[in-house]
Amino acid sequence: MKALVFHGPQQIALEDRPVPEVIAPTDAIVRVRKTTICGTDLHILKGDVPTVAPGRILGHEGVGDVVQTGAAVTAFKPGDRVLISCISSCGKCEACRRGMYSHCAAGGWILGNRIDGTQAEYVRTPHADTSLYPAPAGVDDDALVMLSDILPTGFECGVLNGKVKPGDSVAIVGAGPIGLAALLTAQFFTPAQLIVVDPDASRLEVATRLGATTVLPPGKDAEETIRHLTGGRGVDTAIEAVGVPATFEFCEAIVAAGGVIANVGVHGRKVDLHLESLWDRNISITTRLVDTAATPMLLKTVQSGRLSPSVLITHHFSLADILDAYRTFGDAANTHALKVIISP
Repeated sequence: MKALVFHGPQQIALEDRPVPEVIAPTDAIVRVRKTTICGTDLHILKGDVPTVAPGRILGHEGVGDVVQTGAAVTAFKPGDRVLISCISSCGKCEACRRGMYSHCAAGGWILGNRIDGTQAEYVRTPHADTSLYPAPAGVDDDALVMLSDILPTGFECGVLNGKVKPGDSVAIVGAGPIGLAALLTAQFFTPAQLIVVDPDASRLEVATRLGATTVLPPGKDAEETIRHLTGGRGVDTAIEAVGVPATFEFCEAIVAAGGVIANVGVHGRKVDLHLESLWDRNISITTRLVDTAATPMLLKTVQSGRLSPSVLITHHFSLADILDAYRTFGDAANTHALKVIISP
């Protein structure tokens, strides 16, 4: 089969690899229909994720068809169309019993990280019964791919961790796919203000279409505007959706007393925590790797038509053109790329 292989920082190649086989009785082999590229994959290319070894097939999102199952798999059979979760969970360990599937003792974020991932024609999915979801009828593959990672990540790590409530003021710093996913799902809780901050005018335009009440380029003027919009208080929730020091420090500057900074971005460098300014302000800072506990709810919301994740898709590529897809996604400032769909 063809697969996208990581060979070290800034080194990837489309190569021939053996079709994966069932190793454990809980495994399933899935023929990939659609996959995508995540911002985390770009962090891997930068060398920010040292757990990814050279030779690894990248990718942790996808929709496909089950072609083989291990003897212990009972929830799926060959021919089933499934959503592949970015998180693999055994469902039995202490972390899974606490709902922290991302910290599963035998799983977590392993696809495209510690084991081969979904940017290929086939993928082996461990713990299939608790790591795959039946694909709902009537929901197309492209939309479903958005439920592998970005929608549950934006919702769980940003909106839920950020404790967004009706009437709140919320700032989302970063209007990439994850930030826009947080924007879409924050509206479940009817905040009074949804402020989106990003340097890219085209992304701010998309954010306006998707429900932002105010859009701003970053900088001192943005801080002052947010202070003005919130009566001098700052925002109740600041969602950091980029993963660089400047955006986290911007969130520190705009959060209100008693507010929450919800970190979503993948950070590869240290960030200064300005306790000299925050020590007396009752601030909460949350961090999280997505657990995908919200995936069943999000699937129902998409199936009902109340949430339309396809609005985040801007480009389509074949697997043969995946290197072009990486270039397009990595140069979003010029290509205006949000999510790219790749079809093996």
